[in-house]
Amino acid sequence: MELVASSEGVGIYCPSDGRISFFNSPYPAHHDYTAIDLYPRRLCGETAPSPVRGEVIKIRRVVCPIGRFFKGSSFDYVILIKSLENPDRLIKILHVAPSVKVEEVVELGQDLGVLLRSGYFNFWTEPHIHVEVRSLSDPLRARGGLKIERLTKIEETEPLRNIKGTVVEVKPEYFLISLDEAFNNGIPADAGVYKGILDAGLPHYGWIGMHTNDALPIGEDIKFCGKTIGTIKTVNHNMCLAKCFNFSFRLGDSQVGLSLYLHLSSKPMLKIVPPKPGAVKVERFEEVSLDIL
Repeated sequence: MELVASSEGVGIYCPSDGRISFFNSPYPAHHDYTAIDLYPRRLCGETAPSPVRGEVIKIRRVVCPIGRFFKGSSFDYVILIKSLENPDRLIKILHVAPSVKVEEVVELGQDLGVLLRSGYFNFWTEPHIHVEVRSLSDPLRARGGLKIERLTKIEETEPLRNIKGTVVEVKPEYFLISLDEAFNNGIPADAGVYKGILDAGLPHYGWIGMHTNDALPIGEDIKFCGKTIGTIKTVNHNMCLAKCFNFSFRLGDSQVGLSLYLHLSSKPMLKIVPPKPGAVKVERFEEVSLDIL
């Protein structure tokens, strides 16, 4: 397990071969720097490793909305864990059907339960663990989490010049492209003289998250493949959020979306999202390119 983030003295960990995302979500906590999603490279129904150390104090089952274009779990769960690092803070965990019990103390990497395909997901969303750090008096609201700081360092690299590569995995819900240009950590972009990694659902979520090694100035434009796609509105330490401009991605005649993450060690792949499952036909090992319009 690798330390990837912290809040109020609470460390948050992810398997070192996994991915993390602060911003690739439509939910408000992800636009307030108060939530992180951990993707441990496991399938729905497989075990979820605990990202924190603490005592389980509450488990609540909640009804899910009906998944759009997929059959998801009709229930999700909130697991509240009192931190062993800061007993004045709780950790709120979602999208795991728990095997742990109230009053049980969990250690890093211990199985919490199994990963769900929650009805709160979109059809292209892969299993993950949603984490927030909360005050003892306000554990459950959709808002009210405490700001989280990213601790992982990123490797600065030159921005992507064009979106071209080879299809390496095909599912009805999405497909993955290995880009011709090789990068670490994720898909790069630039903001003025600064370089960083994109973390976003583009353009469908309306916001662009970017990770850097420095705090960026508000008002700076973010450019991707040479095109200005947004202007930075808020900054939290080494992360920022920009509001999307009006643009789209095209693969041939099809409009598609991009789903982008911060990778810890595995080679970043570009995740392409069709308008609905199966709407875009590609073959494995096919060479493809995307245009930004």
